[in-house]
Amino acid sequence: MTTAFFRDERCFWHGGGNYAFTVPAGGLVQPLPGGLPENPETKRRLLNLLLATGLIDELDVASAPPADMEELARVHSRTYLEEFRRLSDSGGGELGPRAPFGPGGYEIAALSAGLARQALRAVLRGEATNAYALSRPPGHHCLPDLPNGFCLLANIAIAVEAARAERLCQRVAILDWDVHHGNGTEAIFLDDPDVLTISLHQHNNYPPDSGHPDIRGAADSNMNIPLPPGTGHAGYLEAMERLVVPTIRAFAPEVIVVACGYDAAAIDPLGRMLATAETFARMTGAVMELAGEMCSGRLVLVHEGGYSELYVPFCGHAVLQRLSGSRIEAPDPLGETLAARQPDAAFRNFVSDHIGKLAALLLPG
Repeated sequence: MTTAFFRDERCFWHGGGNYAFTVPAGGLVQPLPGGLPENPETKRRLLNLLLATGLIDELDVASAPPADMEELARVHSRTYLEEFRRLSDSGGGELGPRAPFGPGGYEIAALSAGLARQALRAVLRGEATNAYALSRPPGHHCLPDLPNGFCLLANIAIAVEAARAERLCQRVAILDWDVHHGNGTEAIFLDDPDVLTISLHQHNNYPPDSGHPDIRGAADSNMNIPLPPGTGHAGYLEAMERLVVPTIRAFAPEVIVVACGYDAAAIDPLGRMLATAETFARMTGAVMELAGEMCSGRLVLVHEGGYSELYVPFCGHAVLQRLSGSRIEAPDPLGETLAARQPDAAFRNFVSDHIGKLAALLLPG
């Protein structure tokens, strides 16, 4: 098994502007040193942990060229791209809600998309069994002509359209387990029956009033799975087993791409879902098994959200350990604590009933 790992130091240099958490600084709002929750430390510390344990040495590590204008324009309007580049060249700014950028933001976002594109390309060309792109800034909220929620370019959509333009694939399943609804990916592919989009997300988190299960798209190729706050480890695994796996199996993709956010983790400041590092490892194992069954193991994970500087590295390490088949562990420092704080039996039954109702609504028969 070969796991390709795409990263670039310059992605850590993306700046989110003068913010205090998700509020613009000014007046009585003092700026925070890290600015937005989407700052480089979570992803940089994941890379550092891989270096510290030695797992990085078992991955095929590379960078990639940035996505070019032709690749970007398959997904985004040229008007948006030109305005983004103009503002980036003139010092930065903000073109959409919660999506600020500094000088060079356009080039860094294009590089982030390039990492995702190259990860998918490597897997489809048979250069790697599976791949992980440490992309930053993230992409799953970005619409064709509007950045949104820390996302400036739609990384996964750009990668998919590049692969299809090269005739490397046609049918693609995209699973998004970021805690927030993947509204950008949904909007881009909603009318495309050859791209299945599935979003597991905390109900009514972000964007507000988004991610409803009745949004199905062309040939029912979009599935939204809103889960109640506090769903926890068992609930996520049940949703995977009862909803995600059978839907992808029925779709029969040529490759599976995961929008791999870690903000459903238990101590994330932007989520309330109680997932653990083991949750992400188990979901990775489930989707690996499915990829082995459906598409010769072809699987790509693209990093999205996750804002706990302590915990994201351990979640990401657990995923990459499972993805690569490595024996190198980074023991979860919160494992016992979070296991003891999982939902009680009554709430687990509530979550299970909720998933059952979604299954009745969303699955055929």
